[in-house]
Amino acid sequence: MSSRATRKVAVLMGGLSAEREVSLSSGSECARALREIGHEVIEVDAGADLAERLAALAPDVAFNALHGRFGEDGSVQGILEWLRIPYTHSGVLASALAMDKERSKAAFAAAGLPVAESLLAPAEEVRARHVMAPPYVVKPNNEGSSVGVYLVEEGANAPPALGPEMPETVMVEAYVPGRELTVSVLGDRALTVTDIITDGWYDFDAKYRPGGSRHVVPADIPGEIFTACLEQALRAHRVLGCRGLSRTDFRWDEARGPEGLIVLETNTQPGMTPTSLSPEQAAHCGISFAELCDWLVEDASCDR
Repeated sequence: MSSRATRKVAVLMGGLSAEREVSLSSGSECARALREIGHEVIEVDAGADLAERLAALAPDVAFNALHGRFGEDGSVQGILEWLRIPYTHSGVLASALAMDKERSKAAFAAAGLPVAESLLAPAEEVRARHVMAPPYVVKPNNEGSSVGVYLVEEGANAPPALGPEMPETVMVEAYVPGRELTVSVLGDRALTVTDIITDGWYDFDAKYRPGGSRHVVPADIPGEIFTACLEQALRAHRVLGCRGLSRTDFRWDEARGPEGLIVLETNTQPGMTPTSLSPEQAAHCGISFAELCDWLVEDASCDR
């Protein structure tokens, strides 16, 4: 997986979403790795003038290190298609579909993948009463990285006090107990399974605060569950039409055996620091962080 050609690479980072700081970290790490390989790298903090800046830079490739809305939902992919700049990760349709939790879950269910019961409801109604019997989770329908996730525990008397950061319409999803598992797909290969261990809920702090979670790679789980995770992550990747790198998250209720495995969502722009889940899985498979970044550059295209 060594570099086959030197490219002029624009690394898109930062952006306008709630995950801006995470994206800046991902982007700076990817830029450093690509420079070490020998690519000419320009770091681009994606703002309202992104199209104008990219047109002036005329890069060979746009490396998408954006997370959250505008960078992960098909918006920036549409700009890159319009400018005919080859780019990494998924295209317009797959990005938009994966970012919309309701529609991606409908696609998963239609393909026979197991998903948790859920519904969309006005945030004001969710603040006023239980719209689903606890335990359940409330989250935005189109954000990532556990931004604005509320867990309502079994027996809770009051509905959740949703903060002002929540959109007018939210997803309410039945809580699935058990272990947090995840699988990255690179191209057409499901890499491995990681067991994510935390002291509590796997929220934003658990994901990004030092010591917030511990990753067991490969996951110490029964072989049939391990294989099912690999197969279902690859199916999810294909059902949505993902390209390049994606990561699918699961919950597994051990008490229910194979029936307790549920697909939560697919992330088309996984975190890209060397210790993030996807690069960690790639490293386990013998793919260094620099090789992973270089593979994504070589895989870049339009019409994704």
